Amino acid sequence: MKAPQTFFLTGAASGIGQHLADKLIAQGGCVFATDINFDALAAHAQTRGWPEQRVRLRRLDVRDPAAWPEAIDEAVAAFGDLDVAMNIAGYMLAGWIHEFPPGEVDRHFDINAKGVIYGTQAAARRMMKQGYGHIINIASIAALAPIPGVALYSAAKYAVRAFSLAAAQELRPYNVYVTAICPDAVRTPLLDPQKGIEAAALVFSTPKLFSVEDIARVILERAIPRRPMEIVIPAHRGWLAHVTNMFPQLAFKLGPFFRKRGETRQAEFFARRD
Repeated sequence: MKAPQTFFLTGAASGIGQHLADKLIAQGGCVFATDINFDALAAHAQTRGWPEQRVRLRRLDVRDPAAWPEAIDEAVAAFGDLDVAMNIAGYMLAGWIHEFPPGEVDRHFDINAKGVIYGTQAAARRMMKQGYGHIINIASIAALAPIPGVALYSAAKYAVRAFSLAAAQELRPYNVYVTAICPDAVRTPLLDPQKGIEAAALVFSTPKLFSVEDIARVILERAIPRRPMEIVIPAHRGWLAHVTNMFPQLAFKLGPFFRKRGETRQAEFFARRD
């Protein structure tokens, strides 16, 4: 009988990470679920009845480089070799660049960029030793074209995408694959702090706010089986982002239209939640 696949997840207490953990466990996988909010993670695990024989929970601050090797070692000790590691934890707070305090600059890059780098390094070292593996990093469509109003988030996700694509080339000779997932806006707790923030309008300009189910489906049905270097969700928005990235001056012509649409949809989104 084939052994179940083993998965290491960050950000598993909410959003995409939580839903992926639910799906992987339901499919029979062994899941090492982590989050900085351990209480919320443990409460969800208890509510959903995650089986203790196939699940381990751990508090992990992705910003702490010393914590990463310990967490990977615990996962390997619990389940054996590590098949897939997913760096999902993220942070976003919209705002104009001249208003951000230094702490917000650090927070965006420490969680979104450095946390992914530390996680990729730790997983890669284990996977290189075992001779195979797959690392999935959550970037963003904001990693394809800069988005004013979320400049820090966009810059950090640019770093995630660049790092992931370079790492994919470095690690392929060791039979370790790296995939960057670049989704448009997703309905997760990441959007909650954007209520009433004018700078966040462009985040909501997408034709569709994706659900965590949408993103999990792509990861489970495309990323894990096929192990591509990159997946953009949706592809047509990716092409628009690539064009804007190639010709950044287009932003001055297209920006006002998308911002106006985003302001309307931002107000509608939070009105439905109130």
